Amino acid sequence: MKSIEIKGKLRESLGKGNSGKLRAQGNVPCVLYGEGENVHFFAHENDFRHILYTPNVYRVNLDIEGKNYEAVLQDVQFHPVTDRVLHIDFYQIREDKPVIVNVHTKLNGVSPGVKEGGKLLSEIRWLRIRGLPKDIPDVLDIDVSGLTLGETIKAGELDYPGIEIMHSSNSVVASVKLTRISKAAAAILEADEAEEEESEESEGTKEESSEDTGESESGGEEEK
Repeated sequence: MKSIEIKGKLRESLGKGNSGKLRAQGNVPCVLYGEGENVHFFAHENDFRHILYTPNVYRVNLDIEGKNYEAVLQDVQFHPVTDRVLHIDFYQIREDKPVIVNVHTKLNGVSPGVKEGGKLLSEIRWLRIRGLPKDIPDVLDIDVSGLTLGETIKAGELDYPGIEIMHSSNSVVASVKLTRISKAAAAILEADEAEEEESEESEGTKEESSEDTGESESGGEEEK
């Protein structure tokens, strides 16, 4: 995981009134969970841009009035209309204790199904995983080079060293689906194959009929 430092200040009081006042000043109320008592603090909203608007997972070095904590982002609440950050939860980490975080998925490789006219879809863009901080990757790479038309990659098929995927093993992570063009192409191909088979059968029937006619004519000459 990449690291970033954020400096915060302890909240003097809690409640909706104080939270509203902090937000009006451009700050974000936060809570640090984990070891011991929860720590309520705040920091300016600009300080969180690098960890909120990125696919990467960050180890956050929280400096709260001179006291340092190692943490990871756990949850973020956004305003439903303005999308401004309303509240952030952090979780304190230790090197010997597993953490649960959401990690962005990245599809790598060229899918044969795409070459055949299919559309590659990333069904789950973030996977919830569990592991020691040292084993948490920035992104989860997924190889799609063997994915053909109509096939999927499920969570249970993925394997990463030291990482446990918390999703159901049947959860579809990536797939190649038929598009209208690929469906039309497949229909044309099937029609062509059916026509070719029908043509071959017809030619075979004609040859058999010709052979039968020849034998009959030959038999008639012998009788004469």
